[in-house]
Amino acid sequence: MKRMWFVLILLSAVGNVGTLLAQNSLPIVDPEAKFEQVFSGGFWLESPAVAPDGSVYFSDIPHTTVSGMQAGRIWRYDPRTGVTAIFRSPSGMANGIVFDARGDMIVAEGADFGGRRITHTEMSTGESHTVAALYKGSRFNAPNDLTIDARGRIYFTDPRYTGHEPIEQPVMGIYRIDSDGSVDLLAANLWQPNGLAVSPDQKTLYVVEVGIYNTNILEKPPVVGGPPSAVHAYDLLDDGSLRYRNMVVTFPTGTWGDGMTVDREGNIYVGVGGPPGSNGVHIYAPSGQRLAFLATEETAVNLDFGRGTDANLLYVVCARFPSGSGPWTPPSSNGLYRIRLRME
Repeated sequence: MKRMWFVLILLSAVGNVGTLLAQNSLPIVDPEAKFEQVFSGGFWLESPAVAPDGSVYFSDIPHTTVSGMQAGRIWRYDPRTGVTAIFRSPSGMANGIVFDARGDMIVAEGADFGGRRITHTEMSTGESHTVAALYKGSRFNAPNDLTIDARGRIYFTDPRYTGHEPIEQPVMGIYRIDSDGSVDLLAANLWQPNGLAVSPDQKTLYVVEVGIYNTNILEKPPVVGGPPSAVHAYDLLDDGSLRYRNMVVTFPTGTWGDGMTVDREGNIYVGVGGPPGSNGVHIYAPSGQRLAFLATEETAVNLDFGRGTDANLLYVVCARFPSGSGPWTPPSSNGLYRIRLRME
């Protein structure tokens, strides 16, 4: 298995950038630590999700216009053997992946010949079924990322970035799926909502807004410009509804957030892409104070923590956005990476 070390960890005490501290006042990030590439390949990689057995599943979205009409994939990386193999293909253009309390896989399938739905796979049997595909009788735009709260309720975002399919939902929404299968639109005030995560105390839902990036693909509502990319906080109420709280982080023009996760202290980790020097994992306190930055060569698309004794191991998928309209060869720097943090 090819392994690459290329990422510098940048920590500073200047301005609003400080060393990330745990409760024991030790830096969470070792200044000598580096990302390790455990898988090289794929087109647009997304959503690493660590299963109960420690295996890492992640999506590979090939963008049919530049990949020769390849179908999507879900890869599985086994940290015990170092082997990465295809778990499922076609994947329905799987994007977001998360595991529920039973250890089953919940997947958000996007557009571009994808399923445009949320699916549930029973990992013990491999059987899958559709959890939700419609809202008020119309197909979703392109379910992107998802998360689950402590009560088992699923929250997902539904923007559209690519795909020939007609846009059936008039908004780019944030939705909730309850245990009875009912679907509710919770919010529609963001331009292309993307990554999302529930805080450890279950009181906040964080959502990344991509903003103006590629919004002209939408036919409705009319596109006349948009806000910068940002992380927003919503109060997560007991009944699963949302109440907008505030904008926690705003990214500079030309820089965008994608996937996100939170650690057990409530700190926010956002995968970011943009001009040189901005690619990487940006880490913030719940207040929005920037705590640390882990630089990557390509866009840090999405991320997740390990489990058990590897709960301080951060997995990150990185990718370069496909260019042009013809065949495109992804760089070797596309891949799955990991870095161990200092966390008790």
